[in-house]
Amino acid sequence: MAAALKVLTVAPRAKHTATIIFVHGLGDTGFGWKPVADMFATELPYVKWILPHAPTIPVTANGGMKMPGWFDVFEFGNINAQEDEAGMLKTMHSLNRLITEEVDAGIPANRIVLGGFSQGAGMSLLTGLTTERRLAGLTILSGWLPLRMKIKSMLNDHAKKLPIFWGHGKSDPIVRFDKATASLELIESNLGLSTLVSPDKVLEGGIEFHAYDMLAHSVHDQELEELKTFLKKVLPAED
Repeated sequence: MAAALKVLTVAPRAKHTATIIFVHGLGDTGFGWKPVADMFATELPYVKWILPHAPTIPVTANGGMKMPGWFDVFEFGNINAQEDEAGMLKTMHSLNRLITEEVDAGIPANRIVLGGFSQGAGMSLLTGLTTERRLAGLTILSGWLPLRMKIKSMLNDHAKKLPIFWGHGKSDPIVRFDKATASLELIESNLGLSTLVSPDKVLEGGIEFHAYDMLAHSVHDQELEELKTFLKKVLPAED
């Protein structure tokens, strides 16, 4: 069994009633997303943030250089490149373990959001669509759908009812915009999820997709504001 992930926890500022697990991208750590957790704390004071740190692994596409990663990358930019299925499944197991720990601690699955950026977004999408638990929602930033030829057989029963926020920059040179749109087309045609859901309908399930002009492989203020609006919707304050 894989070792438990090391995590950075950002404690809630009020009574803990919801949790966001946010998964960083290749070469980063959980600390890279702490500023966002801190920024959102005023309007989501009841949320605990769990920011896991990826293990250090050799990355083939970077000449075998070791860095934090959720799975190996054999080739950048090619949607048809070989995938590290074993590494992805190992990370899925680790993320499901984090979800289970929160549920065991008293936070219902429908008060847990799983999300991430880049590699972390791909893993959050893969995990969220296949986990046995019905989560509150997913947040996919600059991501894509991994294991697209196999995920249909792995899909959970509630995937079509899962609210999903997906943001992507049109100028992204790392996870190109066409990789995101190809993923969305496959999700709709092969998996049966709605991919053009308006923000006022997203609680019924499906993907609320936001495309950002002039945004590269990063996030900016508009995306973060729209992400925060989504999070307040799927994780509302409880009386």
